[in-house]
Amino acid sequence: MSDATKTGAVLVVGGGISGLTAALEAAEVGNDVYIIEKNPYFGGRVAQLNQYFPKLCPPTCGLEINFKRVKNNRKIRPYTMTTVKSVSGGPGNYEVELETAPRYVNSNCTACGDCAEVCTDEIDNAFNFGMNKTKAIYLPHEMAFPRRYVLDIDSCSPDSLEAIRGACKYNAIDTEMATETFTLNVSSIVWATGWNPYDRTKLENLKPESSPAIISNMMMERMAAPNGPTGGKIVRPGDDKEIESIAFVQCAGSRDENHLEYCSYICCMATFKQMTYVCERYPDAKIYVFYIDLRTPGKYEHFREQLRTYENAEFIKGKVADIIAEDDGGVTVVAEDAVGGGKVQQKVDMCVLATGMQPALGEQGKSLGLNMDNNGFVVSEPDKGMIAAGCAKSASDVYTSTQSATAAALKAIQNAQ
Repeated sequence: MSDATKTGAVLVVGGGISGLTAALEAAEVGNDVYIIEKNPYFGGRVAQLNQYFPKLCPPTCGLEINFKRVKNNRKIRPYTMTTVKSVSGGPGNYEVELETAPRYVNSNCTACGDCAEVCTDEIDNAFNFGMNKTKAIYLPHEMAFPRRYVLDIDSCSPDSLEAIRGACKYNAIDTEMATETFTLNVSSIVWATGWNPYDRTKLENLKPESSPAIISNMMMERMAAPNGPTGGKIVRPGDDKEIESIAFVQCAGSRDENHLEYCSYICCMATFKQMTYVCERYPDAKIYVFYIDLRTPGKYEHFREQLRTYENAEFIKGKVADIIAEDDGGVTVVAEDAVGGGKVQQKVDMCVLATGMQPALGEQGKSLGLNMDNNGFVVSEPDKGMIAAGCAKSASDVYTSTQSATAAALKAIQNAQ
């Protein structure tokens, strides 16, 4: 891949809702923009949601129009499976070395699916957090942009590879693809690297691996999604039991000096949203919410009050100390009762850990010369043309992330003049 140089260009690192917004805002006022994404698809975490605030929209509401705008804008050059290796230079003239991993499927792909039909090897479905399997050659999800398959070549047997090649009518399978490096010269960089769900396996006191009935809030989101592992059914992993009771454990890893010191901002709202999923599917199900504090900033207070008075919901103020796996597939949640005193033990069919948001860039940011705070979020330096957006900057919801991305684009194009 040849080097590229465009005076006044902006590089956007991260192709989630924040990165897409920043790229489009900068390009639609006339700037050349490069947007890179480490995944094989754009859309980030929003693509994995069932619904998002403030209107409880599905991911198609917002992402589809942005994908169309990117495709139709000649000022934007998108790259998937691409990461930043180094940054040198200074404001107005950064030299960025990037690396693109091989997809092993070229642009001839029409996403017809013939290759997946003949593939005999399966892998864990990362998009669904491993809750189901997918073929070793796969479309990341039904709304994937670019709409092109990806081949996990290391998981394919020689026989399966041969069958895949034979099934493709468009000569799209290229097993000789290799990692490519290239350099861009840009005036400013928007860091929109997003977030990862905090690793629930680190929450040893909650024993998340002791029972398949203990899931994370993002796993719940995928389960409720029509294109998720259960087709939108909320059932207990392991035995597919339709739930009659469910517990939500707030601040699972957040506000904890042993894990994430900060409040992750969206976890309480995510739980209230997921309560609506349960109410819609199981109107008689009992819902128990264990919390330290409930945070639903500003515009979401009314939404919280509606659910606080829901007749089948019980809110228990107290920190969860233990989750005990039961022989029937359910779990018992053990917590302190901060109001009444003593212990609460509540048996439920399923338990959702409201795990926090961890900045995805993490320690890598320091090696790239970025100013990072103690929690791994990027601190913007507008004078240097280094600007953070969305959840790379702080834990935030979709609405706030897009506002942040618009502001980041404005700062980036000022450096690109």
